[in-house]
Amino acid sequence: MALSNTYQLAVIISCFLLPIITYLCFTQRPKKSSAGPLPPPTEITDIFIHPIKSCHYITVKSARLLPTGLDLDRHWMWVSYPELKFQTIRQTSKMTLIRPSYDAETDTLTVVAPVPNSIDQKLQFSVPAHPSSEWLENNTQLVNANIWGKETPAHAYSTDLTGSFNEFFGKEVRLVYKSPFFDAPRMLPSNGAERILGRPASTCFPDLMPILVGCESSIEELNSRIRANDDITIDIHRFRPNIIFKGNKPWDEDRWKTLRILPKPGSNNATQRFVLDVTQRCARCQVPNVDPDSAEKHKRQPWDTLMKYRRVDEGITYKPCFGMLCVPRGDGGILEVGMKMEVTEVTNKHRYIPGF
Repeated sequence: MALSNTYQLAVIISCFLLPIITYLCFTQRPKKSSAGPLPPPTEITDIFIHPIKSCHYITVKSARLLPTGLDLDRHWMWVSYPELKFQTIRQTSKMTLIRPSYDAETDTLTVVAPVPNSIDQKLQFSVPAHPSSEWLENNTQLVNANIWGKETPAHAYSTDLTGSFNEFFGKEVRLVYKSPFFDAPRMLPSNGAERILGRPASTCFPDLMPILVGCESSIEELNSRIRANDDITIDIHRFRPNIIFKGNKPWDEDRWKTLRILPKPGSNNATQRFVLDVTQRCARCQVPNVDPDSAEKHKRQPWDTLMKYRRVDEGITYKPCFGMLCVPRGDGGILEVGMKMEVTEVTNKHRYIPGF
């Protein structure tokens, strides 16, 4: 019996569609991430803030996380005068001898530094740690500070307050301040730009991103290599991070893409959750060669060792990497040592986008 025209048409269509449907079923299935499985949870072991860019750090047990970074972290910066160009350890290693301290009772930042060529004399001044816009209007001058070739509005303190530090620097300088609350934002460049990050984000005076995280497991592995060649141990403070995680295995943070920080068991802040977007690896210069306590710069370490095996980012192959740069989501809250951290997303596509 001859096949009906309808049946013949159905057979012909099936012959054409079945291979296509089969192909789509196999090719469009969710692919397993080539970045590997999610690492096990870890925890925060240290928190550091650096109130003045390139000056000494403060170790804290807790800190407020703002959209622009940790509260009080790099809100101040020394600039040359009259150029108003930012000053860093890259040019002046002894800047790390400038030590800020914070008094929570008076909400005051006190800055102390040694007098050049003196054994015990000190330079010192104090300023409000969270000045109001009215206080700044009455006590500072609005200027455009230059950081990495770009200008950003900032408040310059009077030389009546900070003028003695000209002697420390050996040239005329100004201290400038940028409020994370009401000053014009300094928008993020590089991997933090809105077109890359997917949302607008800003910071005060960090080089690039608001937060730098590091891992104990990685600094321990680095030190094992350094000790094989030099009788020296590198403290993680040299890398000027904000948050230290215990970590699971060395350099696994290279894969981190999204981090979720959870409260400590029994904490009063049991409802707080924080999310950090990891934008890129932190490409390093020779600042970590400077001992933050003595300001002495080692001729080789850790730069030489890092250059041998940590040029791992295709976007900036001429520099080694240590630590991961992050941008907070939301309005933040109080971070504490001991908080649990979960990596909720990993990637093998981190690529540093140069440019400030």
